[in-house]
Amino acid sequence: MSVVLLPSRARSTFALLCWLLAAAGCRGESAAVQQRRQAGPPPGVVVAEVMRRTVPVYGEYVAQTVANSTVDIQARVEATLESVRFVEGGPVKKEQVLFELDKRTYNAQVQAARAALSKAEADLVYARQQVETQRVKAQLTQSEAQLAKAGQDVERLRPLIKEDAVPQQDFDNAVAAQNVAQAQVDAARAQLSNTQLTERTQVDITQAAVQSAKAALTQAELNLSYCTIRSPIDGVSGRKKYSVGNLVGKGEATTLVTVSAADPIWADFSVSELDYLRFAKRQQALNTTPREGAAVLDFELLLADNTVFPHKGKFLLGERGLDPKTGTLTVRTQFPNPELLLRPGQFGRVKVVLEEKPSAVLVPQRAVIELQSVKSVLVVGADNKVALKSITAGDRHEQYFVVNDGLQGGERVIVEGQLKVRPGMTVTPTLQVVPVAGAPRSALPGQEKGP
Repeated sequence: MSVVLLPSRARSTFALLCWLLAAAGCRGESAAVQQRRQAGPPPGVVVAEVMRRTVPVYGEYVAQTVANSTVDIQARVEATLESVRFVEGGPVKKEQVLFELDKRTYNAQVQAARAALSKAEADLVYARQQVETQRVKAQLTQSEAQLAKAGQDVERLRPLIKEDAVPQQDFDNAVAAQNVAQAQVDAARAQLSNTQLTERTQVDITQAAVQSAKAALTQAELNLSYCTIRSPIDGVSGRKKYSVGNLVGKGEATTLVTVSAADPIWADFSVSELDYLRFAKRQQALNTTPREGAAVLDFELLLADNTVFPHKGKFLLGERGLDPKTGTLTVRTQFPNPELLLRPGQFGRVKVVLEEKPSAVLVPQRAVIELQSVKSVLVVGADNKVALKSITAGDRHEQYFVVNDGLQGGERVIVEGQLKVRPGMTVTPTLQVVPVAGAPRSALPGQEKGP
């Protein structure tokens, strides 16, 4: 004979049917038969007390993880890809070398730019020495000396010519020599001005050439640095899009790999207008609470395998306005992700406390019997007699149902042994403390657990 094990809900339903059948059968029994049945010892059951307690009301929303920063790593110069220095799909650090390109062309450009800079700097030094100006100044000095001598000759012959002591020809020659010397001085001065202007212009030109050579060297060194491609952020790398030996960067920037920052990571979800108001009011209440550590809401993230992400999240921002098509508001939260367990694009469920319900009636879920969507519990009264009560259950809290109607708190409900009893029977109860927040379940001191 095979034994069929029923699930807990099926056992509860079967027990309720048994009670109804037994109650109907007892109507036709004689009082003597009922007395004989009650002659035995009352069956033992395990009961738990219905509690009143403040419980949180949670909101749960479908969320998707988003990278807080995503960067396309590109080849910015044209060169052959020589080596790949990272593990695809693995973590990368900021400034970590990801790719190496062929540097020979850009090394040559750097050397040529340095040579051009050296020549420009030498030309500038020469221009600043003003060699031609010095030569023209010397010529001017010589011409001025000749002009002075010619003037002296004219002044010496002038009184003698009045006395006819010298020929007129000598005096005329001296005056002509003085005029020639004056012209030479004027020419030398004009040449000096022109030379000075030319050399100043040459200095400016060579200075510009030096600056241009420096800029060319900087560009050449920058192009050379582009041959070593580093990660600009900490994050997780994707797959490389080019293999060693490929020519990259030809004509335009070439994306080699994408890196996404994943610690911390964002989780976006949408909330209804009603939940947003509850969320905002609770956040405002926490912000005005003087209790330390109460100024933020903690968010839990349930992953696709129904496990809880080990790190708590915090509110980051809310969208500017509600989406008029859906009537929802997008909310962004931020979660620490040091183990890089979360990757961009994953789906999960974000859970957050929207409000707290004071003095809520809590009944253990194991005590609830459901038949055709009607929930009931077996209550043990002060005289240890069993009574069946229908309840209206609301949200779940840990291993409890929140009872909206049917119980007041303080009642004893059967959590083990429902199959052995029916309404109206007298039982021997053993009180058990139903654990809260994961605490171990155990009987009260001095009491034995019922069969």
